[in-house]
Amino acid sequence: MARRSIAKEAEAVRQRLGTHPIVLVGLMGAGKTSVGRRLAEKLGIPFVDADHEIEAAAGKSIAEIFADHGEPYFREGERRVIQRLIGNGAQVLATGGGAFMNDETRARIQGHGISIWLKASLPLLMKRVLKRQDRPLLKTEDPEAVMKALIDKRYPVYGLADITVESRDVQHGQMVNDVIRALAHWNGWDQLKDG
Repeated sequence: MARRSIAKEAEAVRQRLGTHPIVLVGLMGAGKTSVGRRLAEKLGIPFVDADHEIEAAAGKSIAEIFADHGEPYFREGERRVIQRLIGNGAQVLATGGGAFMNDETRARIQGHGISIWLKASLPLLMKRVLKRQDRPLLKTEDPEAVMKALIDKRYPVYGLADITVESRDVQHGQMVNDVIRALAHWNGWDQLKDG
């Protein structure tokens, strides 16, 4: 029964979405890519990872962009890429952790899509991010202190997202269902602007 209702909710979300993107925001390790990929599949729309698009545009990895040009250069490229991607219609767009911090990017997302914050606790984030070595901001002696500082700085801004879904240590399918339920019961559908 629950599976049928999720399928119905997913279909209702897809119909209401029209040409608007769903934009996932949150810190590294929150599950934007893994949940986003499965969410797009369930909704029958494309999945786009902004970080991969940035790497493709630059011909370099994000770590190389940070090393060669610094964070401000990366953030400007990120802003331009997301600006372009937002106009590509219905999709699930996973953004980098800092993207939503840019006022212009945030306004563009909020003006044309539905932003969903995957909110995760510090212990869960640390459990996930320490498994990977490709996080430029965590190349430090105390990655947990860096992550805590990012939480303090970014969570108030992430809180401006249209929807917040708690990221939990469960199978990705359960998180996708949580996101679909949140979208299905979101009160902002009537405020979406066309174009």
